[in-house]
Amino acid sequence: MKQEKTDLEKMVAKRAKEKKKEPEFQRQESWRYPQHIKNKWRKPRGLDSKMRKDVKGWPASPNIGYRGPKAARGLHPSAFVEVRVFNVDDLGNVNPEREVVRIARTVGARKRIDIINRAKEIGVRVLNVGGPKELEEVPPEKTETKK
Repeated sequence: MKQEKTDLEKMVAKRAKEKKKEPEFQRQESWRYPQHIKNKWRKPRGLDSKMRKDVKGWPASPNIGYRGPKAARGLHPSAFVEVRVFNVDDLGNVNPEREVVRIARTVGARKRIDIINRAKEIGVRVLNVGGPKELEEVPPEKTETKK
């Protein structure tokens, strides 16, 4: 198990290293008309497009060669598999040795506190814990009635 974990960590590190070498893909002619065309990638589709034809001197296009190692695909940078959790019961299916938990954004504060406390008990790492306010359980306020 320990050997497998270090292999995954190496693959994730290799993925990050290769990602640095990858060029920043530009939309065709975005450098020519910056006020009209945003620099967000779009596939070149023109009949005589130099980028589509991969002509030397034109910016690179994304292709399968830039893909990361197969073992590292879908992994969090910590080399764990991310699992999205909506309630406390979802933590029962999590393997703490291979998986980390991300609490769904639709979960409210009260349920979030329960999930975080239960994750601590079973030794599961939570990626989006938040600030210390969320960990403190606030007792319900008593309303005083005036006589």
